[in-house]
Amino acid sequence: MITFSAKVKSAIRLEGERAYPDECCGVLLGRFGEDENCGEAMEIFPVSNGREAEEQYHRFVIQPDDFMKVEMEARGRGLDVLGFYHSHPDHPALPSDYDREHALPFYFYVILTVEKGQARTLTGWKLAADRARFIQKPLNEGGDML
Repeated sequence: MITFSAKVKSAIRLEGERAYPDECCGVLLGRFGEDENCGEAMEIFPVSNGREAEEQYHRFVIQPDDFMKVEMEARGRGLDVLGFYHSHPDHPALPSDYDREHALPFYFYVILTVEKGQARTLTGWKLAADRARFIQKPLNEGGDML
């Protein structure tokens, strides 16, 4: 389970709306809990979608240099990279095969549906250790399911 403030939730939604009709992407920063299956997202670090312009409406990539910058920033501030977020413009907030093929089991993944420019559903996921499927994880804010 991952928890986060209304501020973080709003920031992800805003990023999705700004990027529409393309996918937004970024990194979740915060602190892991007692184990890697729980954490608190304290802020987001938006990253430019590194895909070619004609692919950004349905794919995203975070370039290695951008990820290194985020990782260094997080470390310098005593935060962990908890995972990543991205949007699905006009598609459900469910992981695609592409998402699964490019994910790592350690991280959390948050997907936002943006329908006709309006942020809608946020869902949370973790890749199974065998990489065969995503497992849905609750996203909690103040103890309430999102």
